[in-house]
Parts: sequence; C-alpha cells; structure tokens
Amino acid sequence: MNAPLNWGELASSLAADFAQRAAKHDLEGSFPFQNFTDLHRAGLLTLAAPAELGGQNATLAQLGEVIGAIGHGDPATALVLIMQYVQHRSLGRADKRWPRDLAQRVVREAAEKGALINALRVEPDLGTPARGGLPATTARLTPEGWRLNGHKVYSTGVPVLQWYAVWVRTDETPPRVGTLLVPAGLPGTRIVETWDHLGLRASGSHDVIFEEVLVPLGHEVDLRQPQDWGAGDPQLQAEMTVLMGALYTGVARAGRDWLLGFLRERKPSALGASLATLPRVQEAVGRIEGLLLANDRLLRGLARDIDAGLEVAGSDSALIKSLVTNQAVQAVEIAQSLSSNHGLARRNPLERHWRDVLCGRIHTPQDDSVWVAAGRRALGV
Repeated sequence: MNAPLNWGELASSLAADFAQRAAKHDLEGSFPFQNFTDLHRAGLLTLAAPAELGGQNATLAQLGEVIGAIGHGDPATALVLIMQYVQHRSLGRADKRWPRDLAQRVVREAAEKGALINALRVEPDLGTPARGGLPATTARLTPEGWRLNGHKVYSTGVPVLQWYAVWVRTDETPPRVGTLLVPAGLPGTRIVETWDHLGLRASGSHDVIFEEVLVPLGHEVDLRQPQDWGAGDPQLQAEMTVLMGALYTGVARAGRDWLLGFLRERKPSALGASLATLPRVQEAVGRIEGLLLANDRLLRGLARDIDAGLEVAGSDSALIKSLVTNQAVQAVEIAQSLSSNHGLARRNPLERHWRDVLCGRIHTPQDDSVWVAAGRRALGV
C-alpha cells in the first residue's frame, strides 16, 4: 500500500470546520450532513476497510487518531464515523462470515457515494444485546426474500445511513440469530425521530421500525444458533475501547483548550492579573493534563497491541474503557469547577463538552459490569 496521507492532520483540519457548526447542531438537535460530505470528499470514510475489499487498511492506532481529532471538533460526527469504521473492520474478519460480494459492495459504495453503515441492535424491551437475550426483531424467509419486522432504538447516524446491519432472529424452530444487511429506504421502513438527549444531540440516534420489509435473498450476513454466539467478541470490544476512548478524550481535550483560553483572558479586578497566574489554578490544570496523558498512553498502548495481533483479554479492555471514560469526564468537571458560571453558560462551549463527555459512561461495557468482572477475576470466583 502506498504511504498514506497524514490522516490525523487531515481530520484535524476538517474538525476545525465541524467545530464551527457543532453548537448550532447541538442546539437544534439537527444532523450534520455537511460533515459527512466533507469526510467523503477527503477520503476518510473507507480508512478502516481491508485493502483487498477496496479500503485503505488503516491501523487501529491511525483510526484512533482520526476519531480523536473529529471528536475534538464534533463528537456526534465522530460517533457515527466510529460505527462506520467498526463495521468496515469486521468485513475482512473470517469469523464474521460476510459474503464477499456484499462486503465489496459496502466498501465500493462508501468510496464512490459516501455510503455509511451501522449496526442496529438495541430494542425497547431487549435493551443492549450485551446484557443477553434474543432480539424481538424477526426475519421470515419467503421465496421472494426475507420479511423483516421489528423496532430498533438508538440507531446512531440513521439520517445518513445507506446500510443497516440489523440484529435479528429468524422465525424458524429453533430460531437462528444474526445480522441481516438491509438497504436504507426499503418500503415498510420508518424512521421515528425520537433522539432528544442531553449530549451528542446531533448524532441522529433515532428509532427505526420495520414492517414487512422485503430484504433481498443473499443479504443474510451471519445467522447462527443463539448458543453459537458465545459470550461476546473480545476483539470488537477492544477496538471499540480505542475508538470510543479517543472520541471522549477528544471531547475532554476540547474542554481543556477552551479552559486555557478562558484562564489566560479572565482578569478579575481584585486579582489584577489573569486567573492563569494562580498556583491553585495551575495545579488543577496540571491534573487535567495528567488525566489526558493517562488516556493517551492507555489508548495508544491498547491500539499498538491490537495492531500487533496480540490477544487482549476482554476484562482488560473493559477496564481501560472505564478508566478512560471516567478520566475524560473528570477532566471536564475540573474545567467546570475552574470556570464557575462561565463554564455552564450556553454561550461558551464547555457546557456542551460536559454534556457530551457524560455519554461515554453509557456505552457498553458499563461500569458496573466492568468492575464486577474485574473483581471476580481478581478474587478467583
């Protein structure tokens, strides 16, 4: 493969523009379509796909650098891009059983048309599949194709997606469980605009309802007996830790950057100098620097191990996810404490960074399951 462009620098350049639009999208809860047009034109939508499928075969470390840069500018855009990268990385994995023609088409259309893909897994009653249980969304095999019925929630990026990788169970006895690749916009598909959250408001994570949607034969990606799915996917979890950690560390870094400007410029009359001259302020900023450094080191080390083909224990990547997420939150909270009312004012971006960074705690695996698993492993029970 030819030497790549410096994708991180390219992403940083785009993110500076994204940041100019981020506040408006956050306020309106509107989707940043222009950002994805820009990402497509810059060639950043196929970075994660295998070279043999037409992708750019970027390393996980390189992807993390891109996501961190985009997350600094607009974390909602970075979240959608993470889903694209995770799905594209899975296309070349033998254990994911992607039909080669489908995998090639997904990458080709991303390169040519800017087509995006995400997995639609979470349901109103099931919650996240990571907690166990079978999906209520069903696929019924007919001579014409698969008839799909179901309701998915938190479908990140759905306003712009061209492909839905839908987690389903068949109506067979016993049922099989797996992924059906569904083109967006098929008759019977409805997007219900339910996303109205505290943070990542521009991610378009709405509900999708399927009512007798006819999906072409051959679009079944990987259907197995439920017990054959095992206890999870440690590699996917580790990759998500790197990318999600990069996103929320990017948010925390954006908060730090705003804070530094505020502290240098703010000169209370009673002090007669900027807040940046106060030792207690310098100490607090130093704590933020330590948290960000720890995150960078943890994420780079994990990415390096994965890129080297080393096996990473699921409990280890889960602990890193928890540490990095909570340290990003802590960094922004320190910034909030230093800026007082200014940091909570909507005219300043720090309050948005604070709302966005809190979303990191929601992603799987969540803290309770991480700590219980780590504790059980340490105790040998």
